[in-house]
Amino acid sequence: MPERLRSPATARNREPILTVLQRVLPHRARVLELASGAGEHAVFLAAAMPEITWQPSDPDADARESIAAWIEDEGAGNVRVAVEIDVRAEAWGVEDQAPFDALVAINMIHISPWEATLGLMRGAGRLLRDGGVLFTYGPYMRDGLHTAPSNETFDASLKARDSRWGVRDVGDVTRVARQNALQLREIVEMPANNLSLVFEKRQLIE
Repeated sequence: MPERLRSPATARNREPILTVLQRVLPHRARVLELASGAGEHAVFLAAAMPEITWQPSDPDADARESIAAWIEDEGAGNVRVAVEIDVRAEAWGVEDQAPFDALVAINMIHISPWEATLGLMRGAGRLLRDGGVLFTYGPYMRDGLHTAPSNETFDASLKARDSRWGVRDVGDVTRVARQNALQLREIVEMPANNLSLVFEKRQLIE
């Protein structure tokens, strides 16, 4: 079996993320996770919510192998085989499973080009059912300002690694969401100066 990859941040944030998801996800939700990474979040969250069906995905082959190892080792029966999705693509290859009740993107928006956020919102608007939820988690700016000095330092380090990456502003993300029939329902303060943004798909009346 492939080696299970690990992220220290997962152990720190998985419980707070679970608390929010247990509140905002509908019962027996069919969930599509984007940029699942190592797969730790997928198996932990799915195990805590056995009534849901969790579809992980990642564009990276090593990540998908790690997800498979986590599913095998943890016996995660409600987690499907990870699929390859580049959110920037016009089609994601999961259209036959749509509509989904929820899309989840944990620590994706800041560690990807802005085009990935645009693609995420287009895909959510296309693949979510009416009333479905888009959940995103990570560091964000608010009104053009970082919420903590540590986030400003982190933003600089991200841009040093890849100039296309960086901590995004809630306002910018919300604006793009609205263009795809996604309304910001709530902002949840999370540990370590992170935020959870909860969007709902519904036709907007200006």
